[in-house]
Amino acid sequence: MLLLLVALILAMGGVMLLSKAYTPEYGLDLAGGTTVTLQPITPNGSAPSEESINLAVNIIRERVNGTGISDAEVAKAGDNIIISVPGAGQEEVVKLVGTTAELRFRQVLAIAAGAPTPPGEMPTQAPTPSASPTATGKARQSTPKPSATVQPSPSGTPAGRGLSSALTDPSPASSAKPSGSAAPSAEPSGSAAPSAQPSVLPTEDPMAGVDPTGIDPAVLKEFQALDCSKKDRGQGAQDDPNKQFVGCSDDGSAKYVLDKAAVTGTAIDSASVGQEQSTGEWLVQLSFKGDGPQQWSKVTTTAFNSQAPRNQVAMVLDGVIISAPVIQEPITGGRAQISGSFTQVTATELANQLKYGALPLKFEKSSIEEVSSTLGADQLRGGLIAGAIGLALVVVYSMLYYRGLGVVSVLSLGVATILTYQSVVLLGHFAGFRLSLPHIIGLIVSIGITADSFIVYFERIRDEMKEGRRSLRAAVEVAWVRARRTILIADAVMFIAAVVLYFLAVGGVAGFAFAMGLTTLIDIVVVFVFTKPFIALLARLKFFAKGHPLSGLDAERMSVQPVGGPKTVSQEA
Repeated sequence: MLLLLVALILAMGGVMLLSKAYTPEYGLDLAGGTTVTLQPITPNGSAPSEESINLAVNIIRERVNGTGISDAEVAKAGDNIIISVPGAGQEEVVKLVGTTAELRFRQVLAIAAGAPTPPGEMPTQAPTPSASPTATGKARQSTPKPSATVQPSPSGTPAGRGLSSALTDPSPASSAKPSGSAAPSAEPSGSAAPSAQPSVLPTEDPMAGVDPTGIDPAVLKEFQALDCSKKDRGQGAQDDPNKQFVGCSDDGSAKYVLDKAAVTGTAIDSASVGQEQSTGEWLVQLSFKGDGPQQWSKVTTTAFNSQAPRNQVAMVLDGVIISAPVIQEPITGGRAQISGSFTQVTATELANQLKYGALPLKFEKSSIEEVSSTLGADQLRGGLIAGAIGLALVVVYSMLYYRGLGVVSVLSLGVATILTYQSVVLLGHFAGFRLSLPHIIGLIVSIGITADSFIVYFERIRDEMKEGRRSLRAAVEVAWVRARRTILIADAVMFIAAVVLYFLAVGGVAGFAFAMGLTTLIDIVVVFVFTKPFIALLARLKFFAKGHPLSGLDAERMSVQPVGGPKTVSQEA
């Protein structure tokens, strides 16, 4: 067991060394951070409702501090929302907090080139924009792909998956070759039906090849007038799910007419990040709830039975058309999968936006500023001094009362300190854990928890020795059977209290609960893999086995009567 402990400490130290993470990350009160003020925008300019503001606060709090350990703070100030995030330059969080993250699935009704073709150029097919997702759901242009499809999972299970090309806006065909001839669509592998070829859009009439059937005349007029090459093309506006929608691809290379929303973001039950086993490609996996599975099945079936370009279903995030894959087969099972050129970071950002829900309001960032720490180095130093004093008092008490056995308690506290420090550093590097004053208080409280565990064990050993019928080696083993039950029960009660407090509280109280729960688990590890095995080794030494006066297990301490008195011993009831 001792070797296992050494291996654990060395492994955690190796990870710290490879990650170049040597110190904890600090929270707002100790290191300062970034403060973002969001101002709500309503369609008619009226004041937002109290309910919508409170809902937005809860959603943003989940986005920036969903685990409860990052020490981010979200507060309401009138109609504004103030977000304070530890650390300077938190650009990713600044992007994340203000996005509405409202995902809608709409059937494509028409596609055209995003901008008029300049005079003298050859007419081309509708271009295929491609993109990489960002935290806001918008995209940056990259190399276009030949086609994109939506197809069922290779496993053959009913839960199909929606595939897109890098959260792109893929038309079924790529841009024209330099010679002016249209590049053919790539044939998707394993699909039930080939991708349909879109018609060529002549330069003279941008509406040529567009089927107006079922399109509202006002929407068609808006579509005809839309020029996606202009900067004010309306990207990022909240779209009405109950109306047909006209929008551009993010890079402006194509414009779309989309039908009413068939599935909205409120139907999303969960969103998670995964990887394609065969390619290692990062994915965003969605599952629907309520009527979502039926709605998703219906829209994919309708698209599958339609002619191009109406055999495509567009994914619209915050009014931005991020993808429009071709539906190869109806997809049932209530699951979809957005795939493409994601990185782990961008896939996680989008999954978090969708998982924690859409904001009920649209916001603009009225101010972004760096703030200094509210406590700083003096308070951190004071907290560490308080912890050192508490630790020193426990050490002094253990050495005076338990003498030789006190060495075990000191070493146990030392091992617990090393494991706690390594855990805090690694959690800060990999999980966004930020050490704040409530966390430090929770860690200081843990000193008593750890001390309590080995006191229970020591007293059990002494109880067994007082009976006078056991050797120290036998007493160590018998006492452990009795003591570990008490230790586990006590730690279980403490851990349950920490878990309940963590889930019911927010902010600093949740941070305190997390630290207390973490150190409770570390205490169990230390007692089982260090304290007990180490005492078992010491029991082999004559210094302890023969009851040396400095061992803490001498005859004077083991007997009720002083040495020289009657030889009676106490009996345990």
